[in-house]
Amino acid sequence: MTAAGLIFSNIHDQSITEMTRKRTMASIPYGCRYRLIDFALSNMVNSDITNVGIITHYNYQSLMDHVGNGKDWDLARRSGGIKILPPYVTAYENTAANKLYENRLEALMGAVNFINRCGTDYIVLSDCDVILNIDLGKVLEDHVASGAYMTIVTKKLEKGSYHFEKPVSVLKIDEDNRIVDLEDRCPEKGNVTISTNIMVISRTDLQNVVAEAIARGQKSFHKDIIAKNLKKKLIRAYKFDGSYSMITSLVSYFESSMNLLNKDVRKDLFMNGDRNIYTKIRNSAPTKYTETANVKNSLLADGCVIEGTVENCILFRNVHIGKGTVVKNCILLQDTYVGSNAKLNCVITDKNVVIKDDRNLSGHQTMPFFIGKGETI
Repeated sequence: MTAAGLIFSNIHDQSITEMTRKRTMASIPYGCRYRLIDFALSNMVNSDITNVGIITHYNYQSLMDHVGNGKDWDLARRSGGIKILPPYVTAYENTAANKLYENRLEALMGAVNFINRCGTDYIVLSDCDVILNIDLGKVLEDHVASGAYMTIVTKKLEKGSYHFEKPVSVLKIDEDNRIVDLEDRCPEKGNVTISTNIMVISRTDLQNVVAEAIARGQKSFHKDIIAKNLKKKLIRAYKFDGSYSMITSLVSYFESSMNLLNKDVRKDLFMNGDRNIYTKIRNSAPTKYTETANVKNSLLADGCVIEGTVENCILFRNVHIGKGTVVKNCILLQDTYVGSNAKLNCVITDKNVVIKDDRNLSGHQTMPFFIGKGETI
């Protein structure tokens, strides 16, 4: 049994436009030194899936810089490895108004050459808006043993533990783990089971899906492929019960990042047996704490200089916190400089932000204050 992976890097860019103006969803920084794509890539590599295609759309320069030739994930290989699948024009439409793909099914049409040539038995599809550490080997084994047409990894969410700003795939599952209903909506109350958008399907079945979609002009993978086949074919759920979060907005990005301050969440994500989360390696000097520094319950990457107070924060590489400054409940991305005697609360800064002396900035957990890349305040 062999499998290849396909990762959608841009499908959910509109969910968090504040951070995807100059990058893909896949390359959004997360957890001090990671990018969101690291979870999808690591899940595949840890399950011996070493032939991976990454479907791009636009703004993917930072993604290419991060992934490189894949050596940090042991994917720099002569056979297989990482393949960046660049955007394409939907020439199959045979119209003068040819355009870049707009949805998951059209993206698969652009990846048809990868699907046809990878030569594996199965294809694992994954998005970049979900954060979890999963053994895809077990998912594949379950899929093969069940004889299912498609297996979808699902997550049950308890009432009060979720809030979605955009529609997600809400599933109804019977006692045999068969999916009997699918609806894209924003659940508001009660226990719900949602799709993580991690799916397993045989390569030949996926080839047929793409060919039929082209022939019939189908647009929606969920409505035209999954929903219409629920009664005709066996589409099963694989229930995932580990730590999980989905990035659907800036607020959910903030909440998911703050959850990393919980050691149980960190252990489940990053120290789950032999399933590590890999990322691009950078050599940096250790973080420097001066005699005026005061740090509590925070995660700090290498290369930072801390002269003030940092509490309940996540700081990326080379962040500077000036003397007399108090930073609480903040996410400061790489090369953020905060001057002296400033006060920050519930602030998210993109890369290369400068916050001058004596500034007082505050957001709220339900509406973080965001500062764009390269801005000075």
